[in-house]
Amino acid sequence: MGGFIFRRVLSMLVVIWVVSTMTFFLMKTIPGGPFTAEKQLPPEILRNLEVRYRLNDPLWKQYVDYLHNLLRFDLGPSFKYEDLTVNDIIRQGFPVSAELGVLALLFALAVGVPTGLISALRQYSFSDYFSMLWALLGVSIPSFLLATLFIYFFGLRLHVLPAGGWGTPAHLLLPAVALGMYPTGFIARLTRSSMLEVIRQDYVRTARAKGLAEITVTYRHALKNAVIPVVTYLGPITAAVLTGSFVIERIFAIPGLGRYFVTSIYNRDYTVIMGTTVFYSVFLVAMNLVVDVAYGFIDPRIRFD
Repeated sequence: MGGFIFRRVLSMLVVIWVVSTMTFFLMKTIPGGPFTAEKQLPPEILRNLEVRYRLNDPLWKQYVDYLHNLLRFDLGPSFKYEDLTVNDIIRQGFPVSAELGVLALLFALAVGVPTGLISALRQYSFSDYFSMLWALLGVSIPSFLLATLFIYFFGLRLHVLPAGGWGTPAHLLLPAVALGMYPTGFIARLTRSSMLEVIRQDYVRTARAKGLAEITVTYRHALKNAVIPVVTYLGPITAAVLTGSFVIERIFAIPGLGRYFVTSIYNRDYTVIMGTTVFYSVFLVAMNLVVDVAYGFIDPRIRFD
């Protein structure tokens, strides 16, 4: 186990370096700069800003300085938010995005896994067709459309939930459901297909032949192996929802990390774009490592030699 984790950490560092390097040079190839605007700055002020942020240094020196700062977990200053660094922006925005993401994941697991399980155990029944239709709608309808419909019906027509903002538990419900509908439908479909495959295995038939109760066969023997594809999917989707859904946070005016990422694009705030991209990459590879380690606890047949 220790050797496996060590090798994975080394590969994670390589992946993060590749992502950081590609992000840096892609930002440098974009025409214009962080201080480019419709109203041009005087040349003297523009030169002073470039000197202050070391944008006039050779490209190789900017790259070396960027990697050196990354090793010190310093993502640099923001070009557009005065007196804010990228670390400050992540420190402020990530807890909000994480709170919303955790609730969306809990909703997805609490609804998706039972839905897929019931659908598999009652294959070709009305419950199966209804569950898969609902799951298909969940993965087909874009989250921004769901968010708009939720705001219109529950916020503007019925006035039962806030249409936007942040601060109370009521503000969490609509964006969490809108954000969680896609993973809910995907998890339901994964659980159904995996469960249908598992319940036809010989060891499940043997457990039934021994006279074990159906609920014991389902939950103790079949479900543990059936959720392995779901655990695999949870790695990237957890990183995605915890680091901020850019569209959902924008629609509901949530002060999460996604809002800063969206505004940094059209503001050409390169350090924020690079910092949030690297932060997301670190989170993604870390979650994939957690998923790989979790395999060994879910299924004892999996070894890390």
